[in-house]
Amino acid sequence: MPSASSRPTVRPVVFVDGVRTPFGRARPDGLYAHTRADDLAVRTVRELLRRHPQLPPERVDEVAIAATTQSGDQGLTLGRTVGVLAGLPRSVPGFAIDRMCAGAMTAVTTTAGAIGFGAQDVALAGGVEHMGRHPMGLDADPNPRFASERLVGADALAMGRTAENLHDRYPALTRERADAYGVTSQARFAAALAAGRITADLVPVATRDPERGWGLATADEPPRPGTTLDAVRGLPTPFRAGGRVTAATSAPLTDGAASCLLAAEDTAEELGLAPRMRMVTFAYAGVDPAVMGLGPVPATRKALDRAGLTIDDIGLLEVNEAFAVQVLAFLDDLGIADDDPRVNPDGGAIAVGHPLASSGVRLMTQLARHFAARPDVRYGLTTMCVGLGQGGTVIWENPHHRDYDGLAPATSATPTTAQEQQR
Repeated sequence: MPSASSRPTVRPVVFVDGVRTPFGRARPDGLYAHTRADDLAVRTVRELLRRHPQLPPERVDEVAIAATTQSGDQGLTLGRTVGVLAGLPRSVPGFAIDRMCAGAMTAVTTTAGAIGFGAQDVALAGGVEHMGRHPMGLDADPNPRFASERLVGADALAMGRTAENLHDRYPALTRERADAYGVTSQARFAAALAAGRITADLVPVATRDPERGWGLATADEPPRPGTTLDAVRGLPTPFRAGGRVTAATSAPLTDGAASCLLAAEDTAEELGLAPRMRMVTFAYAGVDPAVMGLGPVPATRKALDRAGLTIDDIGLLEVNEAFAVQVLAFLDDLGIADDDPRVNPDGGAIAVGHPLASSGVRLMTQLARHFAARPDVRYGLTTMCVGLGQGGTVIWENPHHRDYDGLAPATSATPTTAQEQQR
């Protein structure tokens, strides 16, 4: 049995940078209708390497790239193929990962765990989803036992219906609240774009169309600025006749990729890589698949408990907007107002889109940008629901905060009173 002195200690893990492609609508005439999914992921990895020339490519220890539908140009062990295509040395390994919507989030937490354990120093993690070419569930063959043994209801395999189920279960989650939330998401994203807070996260992508020729994707395609409550009140409810979930309260089907650079804090210091966030802890939790949108609630409570924090200590929250009702259920459970300025201050997936496995890194990249502008905020979190009844949450610390403690272990976030440490 190893002695206590030989047991590994947890090393602080930092988020150095994150980028994403502009997001495109998943349809035959969308931005990326004729662009390969793996090429989108390659573009993000190359951009991270370009932005950080002080990082020797051979120092990258792992490439983890997620996709929900791992077939065709989203198959063949994406982390490895993307690393090779991006020009990393052949000595750099890679792997693919799937936790549906939380794919990129899981790529981050998995590689962060390896860094914290001391098995790696630097990793690239992200995700890609070309939903126009690979719709969710394409070629899936659910085990008939799910239905025959009533393990999972039919609604669990249709995300829009799980959103309708949330409306059913919680009468306070009205269509009117969901409509208002969706309109607010569009307005906040439009304001952030006009203020120049979005473009820095984007890496342009060369596109080719057989009819239109070559182009350059530089902006997100899904947003609908100027959306009003009057315009959305009469929209149909495609998931259920007489339902409450509409296109205005759902994230659109989207193509896109996002990747980030993670490192041990001491390695980042050695290489001159400035940390934008430090990981405090993370948690995943399961819920009834029929109401999969509740997943962020137990995941967040578990993560807060592990960190010794309360929701009052979290100054910024990036909550994935798969559906407005899912966000509202999370806010109600944690006692947060619908219009709380801490939540998705620059809008979310209802406006910008949700390319499934890539969205976790989009949330992280936005939170890192907020941290830089808000040194008064010490802690933030990224959270999302996951298909088939899961949720994931990562808590981050802001290195710009006055109480940030350099190379202190990530597990140091256990204040005597969390509110006292936030102050």
